[in-house]
Amino acid sequence: MRVPLSWLREYVDLPAGETGRDVATKLVDAGLEVETVEQLGGGLKGPLVVGQVLTIEELEGFRKPIRFCTVDVGRANGTGLPQEIVCGARNFSVGDKVVVVLPGAVLPGDFAIAARETYGRTSHGMICSGDELGMGDDGTHGIIVLPHEHEVGSDAIALLELVDEVLDIDITPDRGYCMSMRGVAREAATAYGLPLRDPALLDVPAPNSYGYAVKIDDPQGCDRFTARTVTGLDPEARSPIWLTRRLQKAGMRPISLAVDITNYVMLELGQPLHAYDRSRVDGAIGVRRAEQGEKFTTLDGVKRTLDSEDLVITDNSGPIGLAGVMGGANTEIADSVTDPETGAVTGTTDVVVEAAHFDSVSISRTARRLKLSSEASKRFERGVDPQAAAAAAQRTVDMLVLLAGGTAEAGVTEVTTPGAPRTIAMSADHPDKVAGMRYGRETVVRRLQEVGCDVYGQDELVVTAPSWRPDLAEPNDLAEEVIRLEGYGNLPSTLPQVPSGRGLTARQQLHRRVGRALAGAGYVEALSYPFLGEGVFDQLQLPAHDASRQVVKLVNPISDEEPALRTTLLPGLLGALRRNDSRGSHDLALFETGSVFRAAAQPGVAVRLGVDRRPTDEEIATLNAALPAQPRYAAVVLAGAREQAGWWGKGRPADWADAVQAARSLAVEAGTELVVRQGQYGPWHPGRCAELLVTLDGVETVIGHAGELHPRVVKAMGLPARTSAMELDLDRLAAAGGEALQAPRISSFPVATQDVALIVDASVPATSVEDALRKGAGELLESLRLFDVFEGEQVGEGKKSLAYALRFRAADRTLTAEESTAARDAAVALAGERTGAVLRGA
Repeated sequence: MRVPLSWLREYVDLPAGETGRDVATKLVDAGLEVETVEQLGGGLKGPLVVGQVLTIEELEGFRKPIRFCTVDVGRANGTGLPQEIVCGARNFSVGDKVVVVLPGAVLPGDFAIAARETYGRTSHGMICSGDELGMGDDGTHGIIVLPHEHEVGSDAIALLELVDEVLDIDITPDRGYCMSMRGVAREAATAYGLPLRDPALLDVPAPNSYGYAVKIDDPQGCDRFTARTVTGLDPEARSPIWLTRRLQKAGMRPISLAVDITNYVMLELGQPLHAYDRSRVDGAIGVRRAEQGEKFTTLDGVKRTLDSEDLVITDNSGPIGLAGVMGGANTEIADSVTDPETGAVTGTTDVVVEAAHFDSVSISRTARRLKLSSEASKRFERGVDPQAAAAAAQRTVDMLVLLAGGTAEAGVTEVTTPGAPRTIAMSADHPDKVAGMRYGRETVVRRLQEVGCDVYGQDELVVTAPSWRPDLAEPNDLAEEVIRLEGYGNLPSTLPQVPSGRGLTARQQLHRRVGRALAGAGYVEALSYPFLGEGVFDQLQLPAHDASRQVVKLVNPISDEEPALRTTLLPGLLGALRRNDSRGSHDLALFETGSVFRAAAQPGVAVRLGVDRRPTDEEIATLNAALPAQPRYAAVVLAGAREQAGWWGKGRPADWADAVQAARSLAVEAGTELVVRQGQYGPWHPGRCAELLVTLDGVETVIGHAGELHPRVVKAMGLPARTSAMELDLDRLAAAGGEALQAPRISSFPVATQDVALIVDASVPATSVEDALRKGAGELLESLRLFDVFEGEQVGEGKKSLAYALRFRAADRTLTAEESTAARDAAVALAGERTGAVLRGA
């Protein structure tokens, strides 16, 4: 909600010296979220005056139309002579009043104006458009043409209200009444302790039997409908400058007088309104639910298919409005049209004004289903004051009569559904208990009355909530009002007492260690949305039967392109890598840890739990059973250089080995051993893909993959060449490790080193040989490293030589040569048994 300070002062006598920032501070203290205070006209310097166009000369020979004009600006230029100005706009004629900025002036954006040579003439100033003055577009996309009554040479800065301050307030869903000047003024009046001039306090005639006919078929969807008729409107009447400027400052574009008035009253009172061209309405106006599949064209020209839950305004021809959201094109206020032959002006002369109150849930569902959020729907969703409908209709009628020369018909229609006021019982000391400090009954009653409540009782209060506060429904809501008006800053600060023995769970500790390990290895954490489109599985080349294709779909997704919950972290990470690479960051190493979602074979249905008590353990278990499985995964992606080149060396590119090493580092953090084997899966290159395994319950289980992505995946997803990735299941990795991570023991005894060179078939993975050596060497083995791979005639065709360095060390003694040799021989023997390895030279 954009609130011009000059408009706010009409309802509250703010101190003369108060700036927008001062008011913002007061409103923030009262609980409103003021995001910014915009200074309109900042840096603007005159002379900026009203001028009248005397002559227009069309200049020829240029690529675009150019006009050389003389403009009467009175004595504003110091000479009284016409001002010569070159202008390219076409929406004005001789005799029109325009806005002229003269040399020496400065426009918004520090744009200084001076006489200059252009298109072969000297231009002494500019004829201004709304955009050039920081006013925004007025719909004409041209220069400003003023009404003829404004005096030549008068100050246009004051006339156009160019200098002002605008508060941009983020209205939370429970404070819908503040989506109006009336609501914000009420908060400002309370914050300053000043009286409020309520714009809704109008003399409204009583409803009678000869108003426009209205029939409500769904009183739950529409509990109040006010209709008023105004006839004899001047179709040539235009919105005055003060009206258009207030709309522009509030962030709305002026359209036509009738529409501008309904928008103005909506901003002023918070009550959305709609004006129908009476000549286009066929018979009585009705309110009903739409028929399933019923068609309707809204004001934006889009033909929409309605649902049986949608609330519509109708006449004898069918729907003429989507209740609380948008009107229909078939009853739209017609623009004035001048007959070129007769000069007669035609347009809407009779209107029916609608001010109704609709069910917030129904309006919210319709707006979201149709993706048609409007200023009206935003207000109805948050709650509109039902008692303001009659006043809003009267205010609209008064302005139409005043500004468009219309006549208000005597008929007043008001259809209402009887309802009792909302009362809340609360002990007088309840706010004290909630805040942890004493306010006292007098303060509680005073603050609730300032909010608009009627309060009765002594120790036990009976509070009647005002009609504009549908969010006040229980004692805690009332306590919040007292606390915020007394000042959140006055609440005592009390730190909670944490019982001993609590802290991070083992799972949380592992996730933190994983993040620190990857960050320490040079990866940058990237957080992506947990949504994806199913088309990404084809880009990743996942087989049709792959479990990752079984997704959980959202009923109300944020984006139709990504309606499912992710089953892998890779799409989000690869998307982040692609975006960063396209923006010039080519050396990338990103990681993410997060939940993925696995669809159950039989989807469960969650029960709706009550809020009057704590759910039982059985109810919580039933609720959890209905949710999809949500294991936590970790993934990394790499592209570009892994080590930068410089004076220290050549550097090197990231490759599949870096992805595998990232998986190994996570296994270390989980306190388990990771088995790495050659594999083949989905997006990875079949010759550069590692299968990651751990031992669970004595069985080796695949928990992920690492390596270089397949070129077809790289091309389909627009990734850098030779992109590598790793993804694994963190929960299974943790299950394979111990509950507590054991620190390694450091022995002070010397190490014994033994080297072995083994000949194996070329098809045998080095990791299989390494695994056998590790298991055969026993507890004395401290580390094992492959330092050479050789293929050639010396080892035979189809064979390869793998050379390993084995380091042995005991924790309590110095190993003898016999002990280290025996351990080495045991390792070689098990490698020969499992992989067919033989010692080179044996």
